[in-house]
Amino acid sequence: MRYIDSRKSRWGVEPICRVLQFAPSTYYATRGRPPSARQVSDDALKPEIVRVHESNCDGVYGAKKIWK
Repeated sequence: MRYIDSRKSRWGVEPICRVLQFAPSTYYATRGRPPSARQVSDDALKPEIVRVHESNCDGVYGAKKIWK
């Protein structure tokens, strides 16, 4: 949804949704929802993931290595 949010002022929600092949109502429905437990967890972990990624020789660790 951030993709649409960042471009809706230029293109509008409906044309973007048409290209992405999902209903604009899906976009509007998600705007009113609180973040899911997974999203809250991901947001809490993001700073640590970035720290580990940046601290290992120019980001040579990929997702599998960081996950471990």
